[in-house]
Amino acid sequence: MKLSTRARYGLRALLDLALFGGNEPVLLKDIAQRQGISLAYLEHLISPLIAGGMIRSVRGPQGGVWLAKAPREIKLNEVFRLLEGSTSPVECIENPDVCPRSGICVTRELWDELGEAMDKVLSSTTLLDLVERQKGKGEPAEAMYYI
Repeated sequence: MKLSTRARYGLRALLDLALFGGNEPVLLKDIAQRQGISLAYLEHLISPLIAGGMIRSVRGPQGGVWLAKAPREIKLNEVFRLLEGSTSPVECIENPDVCPRSGICVTRELWDELGEAMDKVLSSTTLLDLVERQKGKGEPAEAMYYI
């Protein structure tokens, strides 16, 4: 199973804001440059994060984006749900009616356990945890880093 670029790049953008933003707006083009993400794709990722209350934005010459919450208040499962939807690895977990075998399928149980394990890790990890991990590796000045 692979995570899409939406979740990976979205988390990188939030981490960038936590590391470089503070209380001042950050230009999306600066985040895009530091993270090696196209500006158009970053703009696409930021919209659900704004709608979900993770990021605030201001337009204009002094505009930009910044975190709407403290990094310790942003749980990664919330970010994942905003960007990806569900943590279920297969559709039949949340919607058993899509498969006539759902009631007897032992592999569905395995996929459910996998989704629960992933949700447990994401719900117990905050953006601050990622900031601290990054600082433990050496905070990137203006270089790209990858999660």
